[in-house]
Amino acid sequence: MGTRGVRLSGGQVQRAAAARMFLTGADLLVFDDLSSALDVETERRLWDGLFADRDVTCLVVSHRRAALERADKVIVMDGGRVVASGTLADVARHAPELAALFEPEEGGEVAAAV
Repeated sequence: MGTRGVRLSGGQVQRAAAARMFLTGADLLVFDDLSSALDVETERRLWDGLFADRDVTCLVVSHRRAALERADKVIVMDGGRVVASGTLADVARHAPELAALFEPEEGGEVAAAV
């Protein structure tokens, strides 16, 4: 990226794209896996900061727990069809694919949604 061949990490590219979008002041933001290349702490700061000082509607495509936990409504699709919708808790009970993201791994730790 750039004339001198400077390379950015996946997370840096995502943060730069998000920064450009936030500067527009739009009322609707659309994200496709915005935080997938971020570490857990940076991801938390991103989502905290996004909603800190503004009233904005977001359409987010993600499988990351940090994004799903903030959603007012979660929709699970399979093969282009809606298979479950509602709160994260409701959807997790009815969509085994989503529930599997949050099941404890062997050793008792919760699986990361990657």
